[in-house]
Amino acid sequence: MTEGEIRFYRASEKPYGAFSNLYRRPVDFEDETFPTSEHAYQAGKARKPEVRDWVLSAPSPGLVAMAAHGLYYWDIAPGWSRTKFDRMRGVLRAKFTQHEDLKNLLLSTGDARLVESATVDNEVNRLWGEVNGEGRNMLGQLLMELRTSLRDEDGGLNKRAA
Repeated sequence: MTEGEIRFYRASEKPYGAFSNLYRRPVDFEDETFPTSEHAYQAGKARKPEVRDWVLSAPSPGLVAMAAHGLYYWDIAPGWSRTKFDRMRGVLRAKFTQHEDLKNLLLSTGDARLVESATVDNEVNRLWGEVNGEGRNMLGQLLMELRTSLRDEDGGLNKRAA
């Protein structure tokens, strides 16, 4: 069982870049297919459909994130600060249950602490990850929570099959 800490950030890093929301793998979420989990997450942020369409039209997942982070407060869905973690939780569950290889990668991390380790120090990076060891690491926390849930579900399936 893997212990210690696994740091990830860039989607291109092997093998754990797949934990990044910028990793290019389609996600079916809320009756729509998105090119990445970042797209699926940010689709819930905009208050108006035309703003949502504009955000999602960005040519890369990184630019989708930048566009969404740049929205004025009046363009953001009411209650976003209260609902964003639940939305991310749902998006991550969709991503890691729709792709068996990603699920297996997540489960292969054992009990390791997962950390999105950013290099640019800003509020967003300190919320979703850590910068120089400081931050809430919410993406890592949600991935570890999902890992535990998937492990429990798999254990239940294995017990029923025995």
